[in-house]
Amino acid sequence: MPLIYIIAGEASGDVLGARLMAALRQQRPDLAFAGVGGPRMTERGLHSLHPMSDLAVMGLVEILPRIPLIRRRLAQTMVDIGAKTPDVLVTIDSPGYTKHVLKRAAKLGLKRVHYVAPQVWAWHEERVRKFPGLWDRLLCLLPFEPAWFAARGVQGSFVGHPVLESGAGDGDGARFRARYGLGEERVLILMPGSRRSEVPRLLPIFEEVVHRLAVSAPNIRPVLPVSAVVADTVRNATETWKTKPIIVTELGDKHDAYAAASVALTKSGTSTLELALAGVPMAVTYRVNPISAAIARRAIKIPHVAMVNLLAGREVVPELLQERCRADILERTVLELLGDDDAIERQKSAFLDILASLRPAEGNPSDAAARQVLELLNEA
Repeated sequence: MPLIYIIAGEASGDVLGARLMAALRQQRPDLAFAGVGGPRMTERGLHSLHPMSDLAVMGLVEILPRIPLIRRRLAQTMVDIGAKTPDVLVTIDSPGYTKHVLKRAAKLGLKRVHYVAPQVWAWHEERVRKFPGLWDRLLCLLPFEPAWFAARGVQGSFVGHPVLESGAGDGDGARFRARYGLGEERVLILMPGSRRSEVPRLLPIFEEVVHRLAVSAPNIRPVLPVSAVVADTVRNATETWKTKPIIVTELGDKHDAYAAASVALTKSGTSTLELALAGVPMAVTYRVNPISAAIARRAIKIPHVAMVNLLAGREVVPELLQERCRADILERTVLELLGDDDAIERQKSAFLDILASLRPAEGNPSDAAARQVLELLNEA
């Protein structure tokens, strides 16, 4: 029975891994899986070697206290890979961690796929020189990536963006309103992130935004769709909020919340594409350690941080980052969006073009990714 070893290091990778496992099994029912993942991959039958949450950390400063644990997990993982000798190793995103796995796996002579091209086009372009030999296949989610990498001597294949098969645009807003007794309240989606290291930075700001809106727009109800990795952290942190938020962790609930939403404040990343698929007007906001921010600003080479803006090549949604990630600015932005139908329509129109650019040439993204893995598996 061919063995595919899959490693995901955070919630978004866990979702990708679960969909990839399903697509692989559909095309090759005889496959077996091992590796590291979260609840979504567990639902597909993976017995994770260790908790995926041990790897879910972001920020140059934030990662420092976790280095000893991450090193232990890396050593444990390599022992397991060496013992199981999988037919193909698939690493998903988390480039800071997975590059170490891929380097060590190369010495074992394993076939290797990296799913989600490292975003070195955004910063640290010089790192692309270290990529040759790291993997046999590089799977790109964004349409411009294969050409960008090819110009620098690295081959990649565009497989489409998995947000298209997320179901984020298929929610039932009326069902969500009925379930939580919302009546005429307007839903404000707040997305503080999927890592334990980032949630504590945005939640206090979101709390103040909600407190201010309770005066300026008292018919707004905050809803926080969060991953299982940070759910307890979010629940504990919001217990003292004067306006109690609705916290949803189930995927169906999350999509229903999108369908019921009037506006959203979200961190940058895939969440912007999920909201775009659901047609939710948004502003992107984020705050990290000031030292991390200063280093990032010197290194980032792209004009936009929000994925929807990057793909559109212009500012479709407001970006309120670091010193602009303030409660008064966020409150004002929410109120402006709620009161400007033209601005909302401009965002929604742009979302359609952005999402069209993310479709693979054939089938859905997970099937396209699975075909790449199986092609490598079947190579002599």
